[in-house]
Amino acid sequence: MLTSINPFMRYLVLSVLVFQTSFLVLILRYSRTHTNGEPYIASTVVFLTECLKYFLCLLLLLWQKNGSVPSMLQEFRHEIILRPMDTIMLAIPASLYTLQNNLLILALTNLDAATYQVTYQLKILTTAGFSVILLGKQLVSRQWLSLLLLMVGVSLVQFPTSVPNMSEKHKQDQLVGCLAVLTACFSSGFAGVFYEKLVKQSSQPSVIIRNLQLGIFSLLFSSTAMLYYNSSDIFRLGLFYGYSGPVIAVICLQAFGGLVVAATIKYADNILKGFATSISIIVSTLCSWFVMEDLQPGSLFLAGTSIVLSASLLYGLPLAELSRPAQNSAKRTLIPV
Repeated sequence: MLTSINPFMRYLVLSVLVFQTSFLVLILRYSRTHTNGEPYIASTVVFLTECLKYFLCLLLLLWQKNGSVPSMLQEFRHEIILRPMDTIMLAIPASLYTLQNNLLILALTNLDAATYQVTYQLKILTTAGFSVILLGKQLVSRQWLSLLLLMVGVSLVQFPTSVPNMSEKHKQDQLVGCLAVLTACFSSGFAGVFYEKLVKQSSQPSVIIRNLQLGIFSLLFSSTAMLYYNSSDIFRLGLFYGYSGPVIAVICLQAFGGLVVAATIKYADNILKGFATSISIIVSTLCSWFVMEDLQPGSLFLAGTSIVLSASLLYGLPLAELSRPAQNSAKRTLIPV
């Protein structure tokens, strides 16, 4: 129960989640638009992120085995190599997560951080839809209302706003950015629900082992995409061409993001995650507006953002909070946001 969890840990996790969510998109946006020459090769960032993420998971497995390398290798062999069918099933979400990470960079090349953050909340809608289809979950009327409000808010945000003049090499295509975000929403929604279904059907209790299984295919797909699309650029310019402090920060924030999500699942609830998302959107909007100066929000943008924030919070509220008499129905599992 959440009531038995140290409140300090809950709000510490909340703060870390806000920091990771906000500054990942802000620094990534900065790294794509504030370069002296050609920007870095995006696919290399995705690949190196997966490498660091896998290394962290191996360290966690080693820590779980009290620093014993033979025990760690034995666990890896028994739970991953000798259970090929359980491992292979994770190829589907791994491919979608790899696609999603590449789309993240494409989107933030063409959209400011605030517009990206607000539009990406459509993943609530796609996750809900796939949960109903694949898991047979049911939504109550106020959740359907929140999804409708979410679509209205995101639509308002897409109306053109005045954007500060950008240099020719940093011209952005808002349509490409929006399509990238929308595709990422569908990818994220399906991958998350499919992964949840596999977890519920599997007897594997270790989150670390699941992440290592998932990471094998993430490494495979990200390296394949990098070599297929950018091998000539890598051989000509080098794997680390265009890398700088912000790019390293992006890789680290992405890699540690999985650990943040795991901690959030353990210590937070849907309400806190909703507040974290809302605060993150506000931080991104203010930084895009006043710090990076690549956004000048109009009335429609502010109205749409407010509607999206309200819809996200409304969707994440427990059923018992809205209707005391309906406590029995509140026992149904809510769709994770």
